[in-house]
Amino acid sequence: MADAPGLSQFLGAVAELARGAPTSSVLPVWKRELLEGRNQQQHTALVHGKLDEVRLGSDTDTDIDTAKASSSAMLLLDDNAALRLRSFFFGPREIAALRTQLPPHLQKRATKFDTISGWIWKFRTAALAPDPGEVMTLTVVVNARGRDAVAVGIPVGYYGNAFALPVATSTAGELCRYSLSHAVELVNKAKNQVDMEYMRSEADLIALRRGQSSHFTAGMYSVADQTKARFGDLDFGWGKAVYGGPANAVCVPSLPWLASFLLASNNASGEDGIVVPMCLPGPAMDRMTEEMSKLLRQSTDMTLLHQPHVFPVKRSAL
Repeated sequence: MADAPGLSQFLGAVAELARGAPTSSVLPVWKRELLEGRNQQQHTALVHGKLDEVRLGSDTDTDIDTAKASSSAMLLLDDNAALRLRSFFFGPREIAALRTQLPPHLQKRATKFDTISGWIWKFRTAALAPDPGEVMTLTVVVNARGRDAVAVGIPVGYYGNAFALPVATSTAGELCRYSLSHAVELVNKAKNQVDMEYMRSEADLIALRRGQSSHFTAGMYSVADQTKARFGDLDFGWGKAVYGGPANAVCVPSLPWLASFLLASNNASGEDGIVVPMCLPGPAMDRMTEEMSKLLRQSTDMTLLHQPHVFPVKRSAL
């Protein structure tokens, strides 16, 4: 019925009314016809060309069906009971350390979401150690509201589902072998595909596939940015909430390895940042944790490098 921004709008309106406001500051807009599926006879080609295309990298010369996951990765993820949950924190120092690994043009263009998602996708893949030719896909949840290309199509107050699910695709070998900028560039490119025509094409695809169940593979992963949802800021008359956000650490409880949220959070020192919960098998989680430790050491080295020089004070005998 509604996505995270729509739910936030609804709860915000309830909070305003609970505090005595005569009406909500943002009036709800229905207009579900904006994103209805169109005539499939006319738009099937567009739907398949835009949303179902799988691009493979140079690690293989033959097409690989994304529905076929390598046995190594699938076995690792097959037993949910063996999974471990851990959250990774990205504060200003960690994000700055990641940005130093990007070329200048990408440093300007890539957002925090692009940078963190690209890093997680790259090193999560390395931690799982799938076959080099296996196709790895990262689905990014993109909110269509407020984007220049779709601003004229999604009115203020629209609280239904107004998000797209573009996919970044690469082989495991490329993700592991190439630099971080490769993964970040793919995330940024996938996200920037979203315009109003993309939104309508996605609605076409949903209508075309009605009644069909999704097929999940070990090479799939999804990230969703909830840092701007701010459910914790809602005030129903008793002050701000102690916590507001997903009740579960992952999007799909039955498939906890499939997805992660990016959540606004603080670390033990009270520093603002982004926390990313993740489920992985024990050995893969150990490798992922080691990569995070390397990033933390790099961010610490950067902090020391940019600190002003402090000279010791020698006491005089005079």
